Amino acid sequence: MKAPKLASSGDGRDTRWDEHRSARHERLLAAALDLIDREGGDVGVAAIAAEAEIPRSVVYRLFRDRDDLDEQIRGRIIDDLMKSISPALAPSGTIREAVRAAIETYVDWVTRHPHLHLFLSLGSATRRSVGSRAVTGTKTAIALDISALVSETLLSRGEETGPAPGTADNLAFGLVGLVDSVVNRWVAHPESRSTSEALGEFLTNAACALIETTARTTGTGISLDDALR
Repeated sequence: MKAPKLASSGDGRDTRWDEHRSARHERLLAAALDLIDREGGDVGVAAIAAEAEIPRSVVYRLFRDRDDLDEQIRGRIIDDLMKSISPALAPSGTIREAVRAAIETYVDWVTRHPHLHLFLSLGSATRRSVGSRAVTGTKTAIALDISALVSETLLSRGEETGPAPGTADNLAFGLVGLVDSVVNRWVAHPESRSTSEALGEFLTNAACALIETTARTTGTGISLDDALR
C-alpha cells in the first residue's frame, strides 16, 4: 500500500504570503516618508496607514512597535539622503571645491526635505529620538570615510613621521559634528535662520578654516587651493 501523499510545504503559499507582507511593509514605509516630508514628523500610525491604504491593525503585524516603525523610517530617510550626497563624498578638484560641493549638496537636500531631516534627530511626536542607532551609525561611517580621505590625501603630504595619531579622526569627526550641529539648529529654528546660501557659505568657510589649521599645525604645508588628488 502506498504511503499517503503529504502536503508540500513548497506549494507557493508561504512565498506568496511573504511577498504580500513585504509589499505592505514597503508601502507603509514609502507612505510614511511621503507624509512626513509633506506635513512633518507629528503624524500618527493611523495617518500613515491611511496614506498607505492599509488597515491600521496591520501595522503592528509588520513592526514590533512605534519605536521599530520610527527607526525603520529613519533608515529609509538615510537611504534617500545618502543617494543624494554620496557622489559628493567622492570628491575631486581643489580641497576648497570639494568641501564646498559636499556641504552645498547636503544643505540642498536639507532645504528640500526639512521635515525628514528633523525626523532624523527628533523622531515622531509620541516617540522622541534619544539616540538612533541608524543615525549614529551613519554619522560615524561618514566621519570614518572622511578620516580615511584625510589620511590619504592631506596628512600624508607632511613630514615623514606623519601627524600625531588620531589627527585624521579628530579632524573628520570635528567636521561632521560642526556641520551636523549647525544644520540641526538651522532647520529647527526657521524664524531666525539665515538663507540656505548663507548657511552653505558659512559652513564651507568654517570647515576650510578647520582643515587649514589642522594642516598648518601638522606641518603638511598644503593650501586649500591644492588639487585634492
